[in-house]
Amino acid sequence: MAGIDPATGNHVRPVLAGRLSAGLLRKNGGAFEIGGLVDLGAVKLVGHQPEIEDHLFSVGNLLYVRRVTPDELWDYLLRTSEKELNGIFGPALEKNGNGCIVGLNSGTASLGNLRQAHISDLGVNRFGKIRICFSDGNFSPDLSVTDIRLYEDDHQTPRQEIVDAVSNRISKTGVVLAVGLSRQFTKQGDTVARHWLQVNNIHLEEDPLGELFAY
Repeated sequence: MAGIDPATGNHVRPVLAGRLSAGLLRKNGGAFEIGGLVDLGAVKLVGHQPEIEDHLFSVGNLLYVRRVTPDELWDYLLRTSEKELNGIFGPALEKNGNGCIVGLNSGTASLGNLRQAHISDLGVNRFGKIRICFSDGNFSPDLSVTDIRLYEDDHQTPRQEIVDAVSNRISKTGVVLAVGLSRQFTKQGDTVARHWLQVNNIHLEEDPLGELFAY
């Protein structure tokens, strides 16, 4: 879960002591949705490099205000976006195999928006995982896509028809990729924990609020 503070343009990741549940989603009776304006109430900054956006909140203080208009959301996305990944994550971001990583306790951010990337492929690979390939002119990664709207309610099974529909639209409209770093983990075969780059959301200029993704 992540968003943009409309007053400052800063990225904010609301966090709890444990994992956030799907019950916090608007469609499940909660407060969070794409384009939802939410008052978090009192929060405590608990982030550290690279996860500087983490803010501890209380579920009881959440207040859903309204859903912003498509134009408002697209404006927020553009105003908080960069054309290059290094403009988001700083020089600590580096290539690792087909992906990108940031080492522990380094980097300038763990969330950001990337515009004008050349997207060459979006689809489900032979392992049943949603992947996206793009280039910002410096990096050309093949990344995992964690956009919850592309998955069934088990958050594991790709919604193949929606993935295909989005794939068919990305060359026909403006796109902003919400990119982020994973929580630190040690990849199989590796000996060091790292933060791995992934794509958290795919935003289309023709459909900022994601009607294409609707159930």
